[in-house]
Amino acid sequence: MRIALIRPGLGRLEMRRYRSRACLEPKALQILADLSPEDVEVSAIDDRFEDIPYQEHWDLVALSVGTFQARRAYEIADRFRGQGVPVVLGGFHPSFCPEEAAEHADAVADGEAEGCWPRIVEDAGRGRLRPRYQRKKSPEPAPSQRRRDVFRYKSYMPVNVIQFGRGCNHNCDFCCIRAFYRNGLQHRPVTEVVAEIARAGRKWIFFVDDNLVADREQAKQLMQALIPLGIRWTTQASLDFVDDPDLLALMVRSGCMSVVIGLESLDKSNLRQMNKGWAQVTDYERQLAIVRDHGIMVYATFVFGYDNDGPDVFDRTLDFAMEQKFFLANFNQLQPYPGTRLYQRLQKEDRLIYDRWWLDPRYRFGEAVFHPRGMTADQLTEGSQRARTSFHSFAGIGRRLLDRKANLANPYNALTYLLVNLSSRQDILRKQGLKLG
Repeated sequence: MRIALIRPGLGRLEMRRYRSRACLEPKALQILADLSPEDVEVSAIDDRFEDIPYQEHWDLVALSVGTFQARRAYEIADRFRGQGVPVVLGGFHPSFCPEEAAEHADAVADGEAEGCWPRIVEDAGRGRLRPRYQRKKSPEPAPSQRRRDVFRYKSYMPVNVIQFGRGCNHNCDFCCIRAFYRNGLQHRPVTEVVAEIARAGRKWIFFVDDNLVADREQAKQLMQALIPLGIRWTTQASLDFVDDPDLLALMVRSGCMSVVIGLESLDKSNLRQMNKGWAQVTDYERQLAIVRDHGIMVYATFVFGYDNDGPDVFDRTLDFAMEQKFFLANFNQLQPYPGTRLYQRLQKEDRLIYDRWWLDPRYRFGEAVFHPRGMTADQLTEGSQRARTSFHSFAGIGRRLLDRKANLANPYNALTYLLVNLSSRQDILRKQGLKLG
């Protein structure tokens, strides 16, 4: 039995397919490969930089689909099905939009792969795929990277992508993590994670956890075990970790080089609306200073478009990001994803510009998809892009580099800073205005 595991790309710019130049190994495809029986031949195909091998013989095609990739995924699925190849769609988007996904698939998988993929492979081998596979409960994360050969000879960044846990202890209005993982926090055994890192032999690690420090005691156990490995790592975390000195010390000792932190807004009313009232804007500068003092670079994310945002929010936020000399920053307009309370609220208030923006042929990447209260949709689009391009200008990159506590704390940080910023600059300039599909 031959199975093609596909990670769909975003779409096209003019008549050229958009190809990202800095890709990490797609964790979802690795998990699917690891869960497949040894006697099944699996191939991982990344539409971000590879051509889809429609001409080859496949017994099953499986696509892991996010909302931004949905239109492209449906195009790929339809073509395979037109050739008589059965197709399974899974991931966040099909889990939240199963009826929509079912129009383009022989089977739709709901939830984590561990809860349904082994049954899907077994049923496909018998020629008896069911239309819908639903998990009964959140499964334990599977052991990973048993079949690393699926990514051999592919042009990914030399970073080992590791997952320690899933889920988040917070429940932000715009985020679909809690809805997908059904409110649970799950962790793999520390010994298993350490063994996986040692087997891979890479010294640069990205923990793709939604919030690595959601369970601080689990995080401390992991970091204590990482210390002998001599690695350098990055992850996503909520800013409240800085108030635990023991955790912060372990992060430094175990090789933490940078953290992705969702600051989201500098307005406390917006934070309350997004159900993030636990974050204190008045503490941001103090907390961020602590992170920098420990030599850890900060990749901050912001969201524009909540009800208390006016046209002045872009310059204020950009000025703050430059003053803090962030390693990187994302300036995102609020994006209502299906399955979130935000999407349901905006739909109920009749504020969506496109009912299903991910499928609408008029939508272009970077556009606002709803009517904000404090500005026009065009102002939200233009202001967000202006903040991105200014932050990632050559002058902006040079100014932010001059932070001796974090960005220039050591040669590793400095090299990473330059390489990632230049790559991110290219990506931002090329993606704006992209047509999905």
